Amino acid sequence: MTLRHVGGNEYVEEHGGDYEDFEPGMVIRHWPGRTITETDNTWLTLLTMNQHPLHFDRAYGADAEYGRVLVNSGITLCLVGGMTVQALSARAVANLGWDKVRLKDPVFVGDTLYATSRILAKRLSNSRPGQGIVTVETTGAKSTGEAVIVFERSFLVRRRDTAHPTTAS
Repeated sequence: MTLRHVGGNEYVEEHGGDYEDFEPGMVIRHWPGRTITETDNTWLTLLTMNQHPLHFDRAYGADAEYGRVLVNSGITLCLVGGMTVQALSARAVANLGWDKVRLKDPVFVGDTLYATSRILAKRLSNSRPGQGIVTVETTGAKSTGEAVIVFERSFLVRRRDTAHPTTAS
């Protein structure tokens, strides 16, 4: 979170960054983390129509490889990606894509996940003057330190000299 002075004793809370705020090699530790509940896993798995019993049937999970229910990897991607929005893309014009998604370790109900991102590259947009593309690599890890997911994401963001200031409501 950044506070931008707007006059007198008044500030506007800002999230995300402009193109100029990102430099290749920067590492950002996102906060807060999130503990995954059984409700999260069951509801989101069924909401996305994933009917594999490994994600919501305890008896089935008990006989499977890990001996318990496994958190749906789509939830892991969405949750870890969401953790990055406040610092990285809250002011983005658009997400451009996710690439090289790799699942490293299983996630279980009760695990707490944290995210860290490293800025890989940035460049000015060829088709959109006043905007740039930022590419990051994000790692989601359990509170115990085990990486569970790694992915790259690119997003389009305004350059500061062309950004429109936000107003408090």
